[in-house]
Amino acid sequence: MGFAGYFSTVVKQGEWRSVLIKAGPGCGKSTLMKKVADAFAEQGKTVELIHCSSDPDSLDGVICSEAKFCILDATAPHTLEPQYPVAVEEVLPLFQYMRSEILRPHQSEVVGYFNQCKILQERAVRYITAAGSLIMDSMRTAAMSVNIPKAEKYAKTLVQKMPNLNKCGQEEIRLLSAITLRGPLFYKDTIEKLAKDIVVLHDDYGAVSSIILRSVRTALLEKGYDIITCYCAMAPYEKIEHIFVPALGKAWCTSNATHTLQLPKQKNIHCLARFCNLDSLNLRKKRLQFNKKATRELFAQASLLQAEAKAAHDKLETYYVAALDTTGINEATQRLIQSL
Repeated sequence: MGFAGYFSTVVKQGEWRSVLIKAGPGCGKSTLMKKVADAFAEQGKTVELIHCSSDPDSLDGVICSEAKFCILDATAPHTLEPQYPVAVEEVLPLFQYMRSEILRPHQSEVVGYFNQCKILQERAVRYITAAGSLIMDSMRTAAMSVNIPKAEKYAKTLVQKMPNLNKCGQEEIRLLSAITLRGPLFYKDTIEKLAKDIVVLHDDYGAVSSIILRSVRTALLEKGYDIITCYCAMAPYEKIEHIFVPALGKAWCTSNATHTLQLPKQKNIHCLARFCNLDSLNLRKKRLQFNKKATRELFAQASLLQAEAKAAHDKLETYYVAALDTTGINEATQRLIQSL
């Protein structure tokens, strides 16, 4: 938990081309990736943008499935090393475009700001982890009031009319939300771009929705559908929040206090009223309310710490930008785009 991602699953073998960028702060990684994304968009191709949770205005990656291409920021805090260098992954080092004679005289300042960023980010992670623990506690607490057989039976009705494709379904893993320096961020527009047929599961605790979505995920993969599964940013390896079948324009999504969903023509399922014993749930109301309030406060503190880390990172970038060979970076970017 904390700064979680699925970069290792993005890199694929076969006909895919995967580029891993290695560079310091302010070296033009995000700008390079934006230019790559623009180049694909100009070709009429669909592009996935992976935003940085520490700075949502920056990119950590670009994926174009149509071109079987991805480019990723492979530096900390999501370090990614090539497993099969050159054969599968290309490493694009941008350090060669830095002038060490300009950076080295500021070694103490650079080291200081790096350490400051690390400390602040680690503190933010601890707050985010604590918030995630409370969210999972609320889910498990509310789950004691769920009619699980009823929820699982309903999940089967959501996909039972979909025909079997007689193939192995493939799954992509993504995140649609994060706790950022600006607070909780949710890319709702992604849902509207990927789906027109949308079922929204209203569930503040995720106790019912996670049961339904786990069943839906299993059924879709068994039927042979290629899906995108989006996990909760606070429980990025166990709590599913959204599932998409892009080829059919279908989606099953969760709406809660952190990210509410009100989309045109969505089908609404009010999970607590439909699948919970409300009397039993009310007995646990104080605990659930405490968790909700404490989670908001932890989110706020995590965002403040990320904002402080971003301020230190911005100061750090000034040293690297001053040492950057802009012409060299631009030429490298153009060579990459021409090779697409």
